[in-house]
Amino acid sequence: MLPDFRVRQRDYLLEITRLITQELDLEKVMARILRVSIEMLAGQAGLIALKEEETWRVAAAQGIAPAFLHYLEPLLAEERTSELDVRELNRMLKSLTYTASRGLLNGVGLPMVAHGQVIGVIFIFRNYPDLFSANDKSLLRAFADQAAIAVFNARLYSQVRYEKQRLDALLEAAADGILILNADHTVERCNRAFEKLYGRSRQEIIGRPHAEIIRWTGNPQGMTLEEAEAGGWPLAPHVHLYVEGDLERPDFPPLPVGVTYAPLLSPQGKLHNIIVTVRDITHFRTAEELKSTFISIISHELRTPVALIKGYASTLRRDDAHWDREVVNDSLAVIEEEADRLSKMIDDLLDASRLQAGGLSLNRSEVFLPALAEQLAERFRTQTDRHTLTVSFPEDFPVIYADEGRLEQVLSNLISNAIKYAPEGEIRIQGQVRPEQVIVCVSDEGPGIAPQDVPHIFDRFYRSPETLRKTKGAGLGLYLTRAIVEAHGGRIWVDTGVSRGARICFSLPR
Repeated sequence: MLPDFRVRQRDYLLEITRLITQELDLEKVMARILRVSIEMLAGQAGLIALKEEETWRVAAAQGIAPAFLHYLEPLLAEERTSELDVRELNRMLKSLTYTASRGLLNGVGLPMVAHGQVIGVIFIFRNYPDLFSANDKSLLRAFADQAAIAVFNARLYSQVRYEKQRLDALLEAAADGILILNADHTVERCNRAFEKLYGRSRQEIIGRPHAEIIRWTGNPQGMTLEEAEAGGWPLAPHVHLYVEGDLERPDFPPLPVGVTYAPLLSPQGKLHNIIVTVRDITHFRTAEELKSTFISIISHELRTPVALIKGYASTLRRDDAHWDREVVNDSLAVIEEEADRLSKMIDDLLDASRLQAGGLSLNRSEVFLPALAEQLAERFRTQTDRHTLTVSFPEDFPVIYADEGRLEQVLSNLISNAIKYAPEGEIRIQGQVRPEQVIVCVSDEGPGIAPQDVPHIFDRFYRSPETLRKTKGAGLGLYLTRAIVEAHGGRIWVDTGVSRGARICFSLPR
């Protein structure tokens, strides 16, 4: 009967081993291992301690009083055992057995070894002493090793699952659009950024051929994926492909993008996947356009005053002419005016450069805006006889803490623009008091601001096509005005509710 019993015991062990090695959830694996261990050793309680780096912790327990576990866990955390020797751990557990509140008298420890490393120990509590035969020990050792492999696999699966979750999180958090292509160029994955960039849901993108998703308007800069593969790409795993152009979108206008293709090859050089990164380069395109606009505007705006200054100076220096005092004064006045214009343009360009380098510095002090506005109005009254400048502030208008020189620049820009763009009429500088802020508005009776220009008038170098033909300027005045107001913690806007003329308002904290 004994051999039959041993056969049944082995069959039982194999069945249990099969069950635990099929399970990949770590907690369920440990619960099964512990239950089977207690059953095979005829024990009443047990625990599994797993090795994590250089310490041990209780990972599963059954039939053990919480008070005992509470006492045991800090001791395990302090235990420093070698990777292949758990005798000291077993000795400690056996000595602790006698202190258990359940009155358990004996304990047996089975080290769990996987790939030559002790990854844990199964400790079974019994209330009677017993001896195990060599066959029993062999079976138990086989079970403990299989249990260790099951735990190892479960840990590996948990790590793989964690890495997958982390990869998913990285893909979804990426600001650039990302596609993962299969070897046949069909879209396997798509992140949220590409959904937003392309304008379609991932359900409408996944499974479609790359050529249906990445389509270009006009000729892109660089080889397309299909052209590159026709030439043998990829020949190596680190040879990336980059192409720029305007991406066609089903429901939106084309978008300037830069697309990078990175191959994922097997050790044998077979193409598994292609990682496609799609970056919106609108701001780079805008920067290039701004650069071109800057060069065009500045070259034009600088050329005019320089030509006038040179022309008048050359005329005055002619040896064959004698100018009366009035002509000389008029010529010098033009030279002075154009020099002032050059100086202001240079100051504006320097301020714009400071903004790009990290913002404007403010020299704050107490400022009384009604007095500043009246002072500027008086100055501008001498420069025009076609406009009437009026200043209107409430009597309780407070003193604010701000940079007076910068606010003078703000008001000067707004008033000079009103004079420039309104042929004639009244220019009003008005103030309002709110509980947490003050508001100043400058209005005129000119043609007003075209609705299509309103969103852009505070942009750097922006000038509407209409004003380009009629007035001079580099398009920096309102850009700097907005920057100064925002540096003070305020905001500036166009009041679109007026029926006549233009009205620009800004707020500042009290």
